[in-house]
Amino acid sequence: MGAIVDADRKVKILTWLTSIDYHSQQSDLVDRQQKGTGQWLLDSQEFQEWLNQTRRTLFCHGIPGAGKTMISSIVVEHLGVKFENVADVGIAYIYCNYQPQQEQKPKDLLSSLLKQLVQKQHVMPRNIVDLYECYQTKGAFPPFDEIVRVLRSTAQLYSRAFIIIDGLDEYYASNNEALDKLLSEVFSLQKQAQVNLFATSRYVSDIVSRFSACTWKEIRAQDEDILRYIDGRMHKLLRSEISNYPGLQDLIRRKLVGAADGMCVQISVNIY
Repeated sequence: MGAIVDADRKVKILTWLTSIDYHSQQSDLVDRQQKGTGQWLLDSQEFQEWLNQTRRTLFCHGIPGAGKTMISSIVVEHLGVKFENVADVGIAYIYCNYQPQQEQKPKDLLSSLLKQLVQKQHVMPRNIVDLYECYQTKGAFPPFDEIVRVLRSTAQLYSRAFIIIDGLDEYYASNNEALDKLLSEVFSLQKQAQVNLFATSRYVSDIVSRFSACTWKEIRAQDEDILRYIDGRMHKLLRSEISNYPGLQDLIRRKLVGAADGMCVQISVNIY
C-alpha cells in the first residue's frame, strides 16, 4: 500500500533516510563518456542474458585502470534510458569508491539502495512513512534489520529491479566483514525479489570467490574505446602544427592504443 504525501514531505523523508546521493557522480561520469564507449559490453552475450533474464548476477572484474567505474556508469545510463518509462522496473546503484569511509557502512549503502527504489515510486510506500514516523519522532535511526526488511518489501513492488555496485575492492579494502554483510543481504534480496545484480571489482580472491556461481565478464579497455577517447581529444593536437601531418596523427593513435595494454587512456597534451 502507498501513502499520499506532498512533494516537500517526500523529500524530507528521503533525506532523513540517507544523505548519500550518487546522482552527481553518475552525471559526472556520463559527461566524460565518449559516445559508443562500452558498446562491446552492452552487446555481449553475458550482458544480454543478464539484462533479459531475472535474478541474474553479472560480475565484471578488471585490472586497475581498466575502466570498471566508467563501464558501471554506462550500464546505469543504459538501464535508465531503456526503462525510463517503465514504472515497475527499479534501478539503484552504488559507487563505493566515491564515498568517505564513514558513509560506507552496510546500513548506509542499503539505505541508499532503498532511497533510490523509493524515488521511482509515484506513491510513497506506506512502510517507509511508518518507518519515518516511528523513528524520527524518537530522534533515532532504524536498526539494520529494519532497513533490510523495508528494502525487501520495496524491491517487491517492482516486477524487476537492477542493482549496480561498483568498486567492491574499494569497499573490501576498508572493511572485509562489512563487505560480507553487504553482499549477504544483496544476495538474500535477490532471492526475495526479482533483482538482477551487476558488480565490478579488481581480481581479489576473497571477492571473486563470492561470485563463483555467477556469470563473469572481464573488463579490459577495448581498442575501439581507446580510439574514441583519443579522437575525442585530438582537437588539442589539431590546433598545433601536427594538424598538417595526418600520418603523425595516425602514429599517435597507434602508439597510444598499443601503450594502453587494457587500461583506459588519460591524455594530457601540451603543444607550444
